[in-house]
Amino acid sequence: MKYIKFFLVGILFGIVMSKAEIISWYRIYEMFKFQSFHMYGIIGSAVLLGMISMYFFKTKVIKTFEGEDIHVRPKKKGMYRNLLGGILFGLGWALAGACPGPMFVLIGKGVVSILVVIFGATLGAFLYGLSKNKIPH
Repeated sequence: MKYIKFFLVGILFGIVMSKAEIISWYRIYEMFKFQSFHMYGIIGSAVLLGMISMYFFKTKVIKTFEGEDIHVRPKKKGMYRNLLGGILFGLGWALAGACPGPMFVLIGKGVVSILVVIFGATLGAFLYGLSKNKIPH
């Protein structure tokens, strides 16, 4: 029962993603073909919100629910890891037509074919867990 607030926020977030058409395959297709600003505006807003949140985390204005400080690890150096990760993420996003967040919203909307993507994402996470000690980070 103590986690019900997180469950309710997740449901609300799913409704917002659905109403904003973030989960629409067509919107993602438009974005990758540079035909619409819709997704770029949403992603840009998320980046701006993330920057503001990180500022408040670093200045210790925002704390955890228990009142503890949030510790932000220093950024790792190296552009190649970000480029490779971004390319892999973008390719997966383009091939699947969904990024990891909305996958479960699509299940809630009854899109059964997304189960293939969820299976692939779960398998990828499992394989990463097995090999993370053997690959550079």
